[in-house]
Amino acid sequence: MTRLAVSWLVYRLTGSALLLGIVGFSGQILTFVMAPFAGVLIERMDRRKVLVFTQIFSGLQSLALAVLTLMKVITIHEIIALSALQGLIDAFDMPGRQSFMVQMVDDKRDLGNAIALNSSIVNVARLVGPAMAGFVIAWVGEGYCFLIDGISYGAVIASLLMMHVKPLGVKRAAVSMVEQMKEGWVYVSSFHPIRTILLLFALMSFMGMPYMVLLPIFAAQVLHGGPHTLGLLTAASGVGALSSAVSLAMRKSVVGLVRMIQVASLMFGGGLILFALSHVLWLSMVTMLFVGYGMMQGLAGSNTVIQTLVPEDKRSRVMSYYTMAFVGMMPFGSLLGGTLAHRFGAPHTVMISGACCVLGSLWFWSQLDSVRDVMRPIYREMGILPKLEEAMVEEKAGS
Repeated sequence: MTRLAVSWLVYRLTGSALLLGIVGFSGQILTFVMAPFAGVLIERMDRRKVLVFTQIFSGLQSLALAVLTLMKVITIHEIIALSALQGLIDAFDMPGRQSFMVQMVDDKRDLGNAIALNSSIVNVARLVGPAMAGFVIAWVGEGYCFLIDGISYGAVIASLLMMHVKPLGVKRAAVSMVEQMKEGWVYVSSFHPIRTILLLFALMSFMGMPYMVLLPIFAAQVLHGGPHTLGLLTAASGVGALSSAVSLAMRKSVVGLVRMIQVASLMFGGGLILFALSHVLWLSMVTMLFVGYGMMQGLAGSNTVIQTLVPEDKRSRVMSYYTMAFVGMMPFGSLLGGTLAHRFGAPHTVMISGACCVLGSLWFWSQLDSVRDVMRPIYREMGILPKLEEAMVEEKAGS
């Protein structure tokens, strides 16, 4: 609700595609800069306590947005500042959340289902939240979206405090933070499967994900609607993403997900191209279904594969680079997308974004054989692939 409300508030106050991109940039640039430091710190701390503090600060940030908006004194400068604060919080929250989720799963064979079910919950929110936000904005304004969001963090904090999880048995490194950061970078950059997945993900985040900051322009100028239209577009994307998460939750094995990541990026890019060409609401909603499905299939599939491969003593650091690839590249993409939309228009910008994602998918397809060659021995050692023949059967089924 808050993300949609911020986008609509910025567009209502300024009517500028460039400022939409700047707000997106400010909300994510600190995530990119701080994520590697956050990953090292999280490995030295209790992950649940980290999440409790990030939820407290996120709630306060939403309440600050609510107060300023309801008092009708909010300006674009305050939106940018509070967005930057949320980006700083997310730098600790996202790698902490991803690594803590694995801590909650006792049997690693259940990891793929756990990540998919987590994605399902997220996408129920993506489906319901924007639709609610569209009606709330039209009825009483953006401020009440921020207020509802701020209050809701109380339930999240209570849930974290009520959990019973086993303490980690990992021996903490005695080296400096700089050495730990260097070790994490060497692992990510030299391990071919994770490096290849993160490069594709970074491209999709940089070129593809900024379509979200341009949705208000499509709702208002291309489809001639209002906040209801924006809510419907975002909800349609949420339906596609939820369908993807459910399909992933039904999978019995992580094997075959690498192929699905490639197909997902192709679907995501193709959906963006078709969305850019549409001028009819129902057709735009259909294309958003494919965009949401491809986005979530790639997001959750990449997460599952990486979390399965990475050793526990490097998990938080690796997930901090995952955060950089996913969220950290968005600010640059948002800034580029806003600038291109200001110069060439939102439809042409999204069309270019989709084409780049399709090209990225084709590049990833060229890397599939070498990625699988590295992953197969690891899967067999973990008991995921008892026999080479079974691996070939499973991969064909995944394809």
